[in-house]
Amino acid sequence: MKQDSAGFDLLFANEELLLINKPSGLLSVPGRGPDKHDCVIQRVQQQYPEALIAHRLDMATSGLLLLARGAAAQRALSMAFEARRVHKRYIAILEGELAGPDEGLVDLPLITDWPNRPRQKVDHHIGKASLTRYRVLSRGEGKTRVELEPVTGRTHQLRVHMLALGHPIIGDALYGAQPVERMYLHACSLKLPDWGLSFESPPEF
Repeated sequence: MKQDSAGFDLLFANEELLLINKPSGLLSVPGRGPDKHDCVIQRVQQQYPEALIAHRLDMATSGLLLLARGAAAQRALSMAFEARRVHKRYIAILEGELAGPDEGLVDLPLITDWPNRPRQKVDHHIGKASLTRYRVLSRGEGKTRVELEPVTGRTHQLRVHMLALGHPIIGDALYGAQPVERMYLHACSLKLPDWGLSFESPPEF
């Protein structure tokens, strides 16, 4: 891992792609207000001015974040994401011990909870199809460690789907978890079959 002078961890670079290990607490793109200007793209563009965001991670989520080097690479990545030819996995720790089978699929449609933005909610009438595969890695001491695979890529999908199971991600105060030093959600794996690339980044928790 390379700690760049611009303040980001560069894991991989070639002519088309950049891969960053995003820390929890850093925005992917600028938010509203001067206090939300600092973000991944702003830092990376200091060193790679052609860099463009290919996808996003929530501010509280850490892990693998992919950027494109130029518009052509961004279009190619966007097409791969839309066709579900980019495979992502996450590690999370949930509040409580998840009962039932060690593997499952959450199939619950999601939509923005407009009166309570940026929250999302399950809505069986007008929500967009949302699928998350999960696998329990361990249970104990009132917690469950899981591996999550988002089949779709809705906003806050993993967070809302875990809440729907009755077990919010530890530290996710937006969805009812007790606040702690960070949210325990990390993008740990990213596979790009079209490019023949695969990356892993173990969480620090």
